[in-house]
Amino acid sequence: MDIREMEIFLSVAELLHFGRASQACHLSPSALTRTIQRLEEQVGQPLLLRDNRTVKLSTAGEKFRSYARQTVLEWQSFSSQLRNDQSLNGTLSIYASITAVYSLLPHLLEAYREAYPEVQLELRTGAAEQAVDCLQSGEIDLAVAALPDRHRSRIEFLPITTTPLVFIAPRGNSAELPIRNKRLDLSSAPLVLPQTGLSRRRLNKWLKEQRITPNIASEVSGNEAIIPMVRLGIGIGIVPLLVLERSPFRDAVTVIQHAPQLGSYEVGLCTSKQNLQRPGVQAFWELARQHSSPEQR
Repeated sequence: MDIREMEIFLSVAELLHFGRASQACHLSPSALTRTIQRLEEQVGQPLLLRDNRTVKLSTAGEKFRSYARQTVLEWQSFSSQLRNDQSLNGTLSIYASITAVYSLLPHLLEAYREAYPEVQLELRTGAAEQAVDCLQSGEIDLAVAALPDRHRSRIEFLPITTTPLVFIAPRGNSAELPIRNKRLDLSSAPLVLPQTGLSRRRLNKWLKEQRITPNIASEVSGNEAIIPMVRLGIGIGIVPLLVLERSPFRDAVTVIQHAPQLGSYEVGLCTSKQNLQRPGVQAFWELARQHSSPEQR
């Protein structure tokens, strides 16, 4: 349960109208509904009683409104103190892939540096699939990573953006792709895959469900390395679209149409619950929340 979710609930509680509340919160109606459902699941009781015409607070909703108001006010006071506190110092270590450094972090790092110039920022780059492990080992304070399919109880995750997984091939050789029944045939196609990580797990699951033994031509560390390998003609690759869009080799490969759909995944900031108690980490977390898109909050 986070502050943004409480703010959304308070807006619904005030307006008693999902349509107007979604506009006020800059959310789609479906995103607002999912937020209320998550809160109700955590509370364990309905917070709103609604039918086709009316919305009103339940008894639990009335009590939760008081709690949410007090919590939001306390957080706003705390956040204001952080923003005005130029005495934050020490170091803040962040782990991210090269793609994240280029696409997700520039404005966030600039805003944090401007607000807290006394904090020394340490930026470490590497394969995205190693981010959570580095965090859990205590090597770094914060990491940019994909939201894991499996919940990790000691990790807090703040979504920033969503990106689909796409299959890619060298540009110009679409006629050579193995196609069966108008679909990409992965039973015979040579594959360039990440050694570990979310996309590898999802593909492995799909191949197992289809009872396909993959023809793995190459395994690499990090999503960024897949694209130049595909460009060389070694095989078909699978990468997050966000990585492809930032690659210097993006014009040398093409996204394969009619490929398996492995779903999108959320990319965001993660840290341990213990680290999140530190003022410097809290300040960075709040800035990330402000910079995330409304749909991701």
